[in-house]
Amino acid sequence: MQPQIPPGGRISGPRLAGLLGSWRQGGSRHGAADLAAAIELHVLDGPRPHPPPPPPPRGRAPAPGISRTLIGAALDRLRESGIVASRRGAGSWVAAPRRGSGPLVPSGDDLICLARAAPSALPGMAGVLDTARRALTEHLGEHGYYERGLLALRERIAQRYTDRGLPTSASQVMVTNGAHHAFVLVLRMLAGPGDRVLVEQPTYPNALEAIRSAHAVPVPVALDPAGARGWDIAGIEAAVRQAAPRLGYLVVDFHNPTGLRLDAEGRERLGALLARTRTPVVVDESLVELDYEGDPVDGPPPLAASAGDLAITVGSASKSHWGGLRMGWIRASEDMLGRLVSSRFAVDLGSPVFEQVVLAELLAEAGFGMLAQRREEFRARRDGLAEALSWYCPDWTWTLPPGGLSLWCRLPEPMSTRLAVAAAGHGVQIAPGSRFGAHGGLERWLRLPFAQSPDRLYEAVRRLSAAASAVRGTPAPTATEIPIA
Repeated sequence: MQPQIPPGGRISGPRLAGLLGSWRQGGSRHGAADLAAAIELHVLDGPRPHPPPPPPPRGRAPAPGISRTLIGAALDRLRESGIVASRRGAGSWVAAPRRGSGPLVPSGDDLICLARAAPSALPGMAGVLDTARRALTEHLGEHGYYERGLLALRERIAQRYTDRGLPTSASQVMVTNGAHHAFVLVLRMLAGPGDRVLVEQPTYPNALEAIRSAHAVPVPVALDPAGARGWDIAGIEAAVRQAAPRLGYLVVDFHNPTGLRLDAEGRERLGALLARTRTPVVVDESLVELDYEGDPVDGPPPLAASAGDLAITVGSASKSHWGGLRMGWIRASEDMLGRLVSSRFAVDLGSPVFEQVVLAELLAEAGFGMLAQRREEFRARRDGLAEALSWYCPDWTWTLPPGGLSLWCRLPEPMSTRLAVAAAGHGVQIAPGSRFGAHGGLERWLRLPFAQSPDRLYEAVRRLSAAASAVRGTPAPTATEIPIA
């Protein structure tokens, strides 16, 4: 996630330019509006805990070629919306948005949040909780600390990997508090300040934030959403050779945000490359169970099957079952896992027992039947979102993903950040494309999750169409032009 501009603080010109990236979208005539929109988006992201940098010297522009006149016009817009406050002799600073000052950040039932690709709990979860509550009694006489996780749960996770073509034992599995927690544990052990971490472009924003928090440097290799395979294996090989990354982070199953899936041949080539160069890699499989073309057991084998003993696979129940469980896991070689267990003691002492019992029940045979029903439901939501976009946003393009939780949409012009700001005023919260880039950019792209109910998705697209029309200065479609689904 991009660093945010803290309310109550000032920020230097060079740092502001770095935060905003490519903010100019509409040409010289719209420069003030573009600059104001970019700053507003970063402020609305929320405060940061660190103190703000000193204010820029008087009269200095945030970047070469930006006039003081343009900055003044942008500040006027930000003052009107309450984002910036000024006082003669003291300059201007970021202010917390005023409560009740308009629809800058709609909330409550009227707000449709498409910034998270997170579904509600799996239907039937209440019955599983009752079963788990009874099963918990056999653990109440024990101490409750399991640094690797409950054996029964690890055995079921291991069996799933084995069924998918990656022979695994319970001794190769450690339970964590979600896949992101798993990645942070690996990152903490294997990478340090200044180390390079190979990532896809675009990629999962929280992974980028974790890399930056470790003071490591993300090294992006671009994906091609319209390509036959998506992954540029030759580009990855060049990046490994030139940058010598200490670690890689890849999502090859229903990639977040593009929804792409690397085929079996591509996995063999990529795995062989990583094994040959002895490059440790974290393979994030958080979305692997959301396969809309069949059971994941029948899909391509995990990347770790060809990437060697330095491949570390992380998984999660958050996307497939429910984020409220906060349950994930690491699958690695016994040697690597032993090192991870030892380093974990500095962070936490294990995962909650009850949630582990719940997940063990969900990974029983009956639980996979529940997942099959969820796949059918989400496939229908994916198709419904695509249909709504076809009517309301006909000049947007996308490739229908074979799995995952989102569409990666190409916009008709570079406007993702401006659209995110405008959409907030229409009651829709979205993450602009820049969030998914290692160094910003991606202004022609927008991720739209389809985890919510069909009627909410349809209404969200209607509102987005209105926001996009406002940004582009074109008339929005009327209700008589669009069939009611």
